Amino acid sequence: MLTQFSRTELIFGKTAMDRLSNTRVAVFGIGGVGGYTVEALARSGVGALDLFDDDKICLTNLNRQIFATHKTVGKYKVDVAKERILEINPKAQVNIYKLFYSPETADQIDLSVYDYIVDAIDTVTAKIELVLRSKKANVPIISSMGAGNKVNAAEFKVADIYDTSICPLAKVMRHELRARNVDSLKVVYSKEVPKIPIEDMAISCRSNCICPKGTARKCTIRRQIPGSNAFVPSVVGLIIAGEVIKDLTNI
Repeated sequence: MLTQFSRTELIFGKTAMDRLSNTRVAVFGIGGVGGYTVEALARSGVGALDLFDDDKICLTNLNRQIFATHKTVGKYKVDVAKERILEINPKAQVNIYKLFYSPETADQIDLSVYDYIVDAIDTVTAKIELVLRSKKANVPIISSMGAGNKVNAAEFKVADIYDTSICPLAKVMRHELRARNVDSLKVVYSKEVPKIPIEDMAISCRSNCICPKGTARKCTIRRQIPGSNAFVPSVVGLIIAGEVIKDLTNI
């Protein structure tokens, strides 16, 4: 019988599709990278998705985030993501959490219930905490390294964190994870040297913050406002989704 996932089943087979429909994946960070990961997982037939992000969609997200449109500006990212997922697959189970993951909030989440965890968070402290707790729960995790200020999407690849180089975020993560005796971590990273954003306050959120009303963590608290584009975060997110699907189905 034909279904919306028939074309995928032609490649993966029925056993793999049944496995995906009974799989629960958590995605932390529903922005430029995480949004595309969620989209691909939903279209691949993953049966349950738990989405974690306390941010609202901002006008400046429209250049790269799949859930961002003029219609959705000001709405919580997880709310918009849930609505879209259910339009793609009404049978999906979607749990949303308006929560900023950190060492202070980590105890609120039982990671052991997941089959796979995606780290698309952009803060080092949160990434480290999520990796450590995922390892402790014995749940596979894949982590996105730096995608901001980069323009060559073809440079991104999958590697172990200890086989990475050049990427500034990966360097920090290597150091911090080694100090905590973490022996491995699957990541998506690029050796491209990040570009330095143009210092033009007329187009910088630093002095022209337009974060939606009620945003908990405004962009003005960042040390640097990174540049971004439509094609790098999307590629990273899709690579991550592909790895999750391959690992879950053993294809």
